[in-house]
Amino acid sequence: MPTCLETTGPHDRFMLRAARLALRGRGLTAPNPCVGAVLAKDGEIKAEGWHKACGGPHAEVECLADARQKGVEPAACTLYVTLEPCNHQGKTPPCTKAILDAGVRRVVIGCADPNTHVAGGGAEVLRAAGVEVILGVQEALCQDLIDEFRIWQTTERPYSILKLAGTLDGKIAARGGRPQAVSGPESQADVHKLRAQVQAVIVGGNTFYGDNPQLTCRLAEDGTPLDSKAGFCQPMAVVVTSTLPKAYSTFNLLRQRPEQVLFWTSEYSAKTPLAEELRERGTLIWGLPERSGGRQGGGEGLNFAEAFARLRRDFGCYRTLCEGGGQLALSLARQELVDEFVLYLAPRVLGDAEGKSLFAGESVQSMDDTLNFRLAVADSCGDDLKLTYKPRR
Repeated sequence: MPTCLETTGPHDRFMLRAARLALRGRGLTAPNPCVGAVLAKDGEIKAEGWHKACGGPHAEVECLADARQKGVEPAACTLYVTLEPCNHQGKTPPCTKAILDAGVRRVVIGCADPNTHVAGGGAEVLRAAGVEVILGVQEALCQDLIDEFRIWQTTERPYSILKLAGTLDGKIAARGGRPQAVSGPESQADVHKLRAQVQAVIVGGNTFYGDNPQLTCRLAEDGTPLDSKAGFCQPMAVVVTSTLPKAYSTFNLLRQRPEQVLFWTSEYSAKTPLAEELRERGTLIWGLPERSGGRQGGGEGLNFAEAFARLRRDFGCYRTLCEGGGQLALSLARQELVDEFVLYLAPRVLGDAEGKSLFAGESVQSMDDTLNFRLAVADSCGDDLKLTYKPRR
């Protein structure tokens, strides 16, 4: 996980490795956070672990088990963990007990546990037992790892990821809008890994009608074909449009999996005969209220807040991925429904002012009205840059 936060401190290398491990569980641990852990001694990593699934052993326990299997003595090592070890009985026993039972004498923690619903701090318990505890190594990076957990704890909606691919001059398509890949094959494969981590993929009406997408994940999170993954469930397809299609049209989504498609549309369109015909095929139609107070040139648009909350409430949807286009992306960002923005930046220039932009739909006169993000992670993906941003709120 190359990141702008990387430093050369004595503990950073091990914490960065723990952060990489944590991401292996992303999309599988909900509603728990993803966490990684390593045991290190004499400048070398001796054992590793990560939280693999909700209800399964936590990262610290997995790491200690890896140490036992390798014949490593944990008491002679330093434990690095991205999140403060838990000190409560949940679906698994407290991690603090496992650490103390293993005889670990020094624990380096990325960030404190933000969960206010559990009693007792793990760091305090370890310190009281004589363990040296260092808190706050690569803290910003580790905080980003649990952003989704914080969203689940403080709101009723899913964690919302926005993904866009653009040229160096900020275009996602030429003015004609016909479907053409902007990013390279490596980035396109990486998007399927993102889809493997979510329960719903969201697109706008222009993308639905112009690209005729499938919105399925055809590559597992670890890069292997999905036909080798038993029990994998494809994410729902959510289409935002004021113009509903005919129920028996040839669009891929309606032809291949109408029961897994949900249309977000206006309250008026949700009551039309077209909507009823779609419902008869098993397709869901949700009429959303209009949003007041839209900016000049952008219209008011639909209010998405309750729709996101309903996805989580009705379908247990903890993570969503929006794949654009530009007007939907801007609307979600304005409504503070973008928790993570993944941009695949291709080394190409379109050079056409009429090309379709990453974000579009408003007439803004001043830089004072910008939406502001901060760079969390910068990585390469083939010839493209993969930039992960977080909103500044």
